[in-house]
Amino acid sequence: MTDSPERITDSAEQPGDRIDYALRPTRLNEMIGQDQVKENLQILVEAALGRKEALDHVLFYGPPGLGKTTLAHVLANEMGVNIKVTAGPVIERQGDLAAILTNLRQGDILFIDEVHRLGRAVEEVLYPAMEDFALDIVIGKGPSARSIRLKLPRFTVIGATTRLALVTAPLRARFGATYRLDYYNAKAMDEIVIRAAQMLAVRTDPGGVREIGRRSRGTPRVALRLLRRVRDYAEVRGDGVITDDIARLALDLMNVDALGLDEIDRRVLATIIDNYNGGPVGLSTISASVSEERDTIMDVVEPYLLQLGFLERTSQGRVATQHAYKHLGREVPSGRQNKLL
Repeated sequence: MTDSPERITDSAEQPGDRIDYALRPTRLNEMIGQDQVKENLQILVEAALGRKEALDHVLFYGPPGLGKTTLAHVLANEMGVNIKVTAGPVIERQGDLAAILTNLRQGDILFIDEVHRLGRAVEEVLYPAMEDFALDIVIGKGPSARSIRLKLPRFTVIGATTRLALVTAPLRARFGATYRLDYYNAKAMDEIVIRAAQMLAVRTDPGGVREIGRRSRGTPRVALRLLRRVRDYAEVRGDGVITDDIARLALDLMNVDALGLDEIDRRVLATIIDNYNGGPVGLSTISASVSEERDTIMDVVEPYLLQLGFLERTSQGRVATQHAYKHLGREVPSGRQNKLL
């Protein structure tokens, strides 16, 4: 399967997104949306600061691009501590994790992205570190092997995952607080676009902001990426102001439709409808048909289609709904109309 081209609406982080770091909030009161999560985190932080303790271990889960990494940095700022950032696939051996843990100081935060991809042997080292703030090291081999325990400063692990079900039960149980991040509503998306436009010194009108916000899939990372591309279009094809018409023309040129679906999203739906009579069809079959990785479809494409009500997951496979037929301008076959109601 060949590598797919970069998608403008892909919520996974891309190299060109590094400019977004400067646009991210640094404090909880700067965060837009996720109000319930923010309130819970505010209580968590104030309680820890009041007791002069390290923050409890926190696990964030949800689709990519919704602010899990941002929240980890925000919590470090709120607590006034350092943060060490790593990822599950990067920590290959027990020694890799041991080296990271022994360099942490009192109250520091260890942020592990894609925590569900930690190896089992690595997790065995992490368990006592999270629970007892101790590092068990085995010296020697065979009958002469012995274990020593090193004491660690009290620190905080913040994990992030798009696949909560793949986080093992013992690891999940060691997080004191678990929060799901959901897609942002239209009002929050507009506020995010306005804030980013102000920081980028981009002139906008309400119609342009609304157009970018509603095509951003409820995902801040996508919104910031679209804003930068529409800004380019406005500077080259317009007078630099992002108006309703400019935003619409720019996003249409990028094949991002009125609901934020791009070519791959529409191709997945069209494949299910045209090639497999609307489903049910297995994920591996869809992946092969559209030449996209199975995990990409499951983690990036599917969640938003499910959110829109365009797709259903059944025990037999994926099924396109009546809304999907309507969005693509397809007529629902008479034999399927009752099933899709």
